[in-house]
Amino acid sequence: MLFLIILLIIVCVALGLFVLIQNPKGGGLATGGSGSNMFGVQRTGDVLEKGTWVLLTLVVVLTLSITTIAKSGGSSAGEASKIQEHLDKTPTPSPIGGNTAPAAPAPAATDTTKK
Repeated sequence: MLFLIILLIIVCVALGLFVLIQNPKGGGLATGGSGSNMFGVQRTGDVLEKGTWVLLTLVVVLTLSITTIAKSGGSSAGEASKIQEHLDKTPTPSPIGGNTAPAAPAPAATDTTKK
């Protein structure tokens, strides 16, 4: 499962880079002709767009597989049992006003005036 999480992080970073590298499509406030068609930039845009969709699909598949493995208890049995054992040993906190330790006595007042 750790391998899938690391792979997911790498794919997310790559997806972010693919999105940041892409040129804007020219919608919104952009004016003028289509500048992305000059000098073969459109082909590069297509590759980046397809790569973005592939990476997005990988993110979805990886997250669903990590969730499925985690819900089915796919972590190592030793690790899960150690965590459960530790949780079983942890004492439950007492309610407010329950058995509390007696308060420590207040320190004696000292005279700080000069004579």
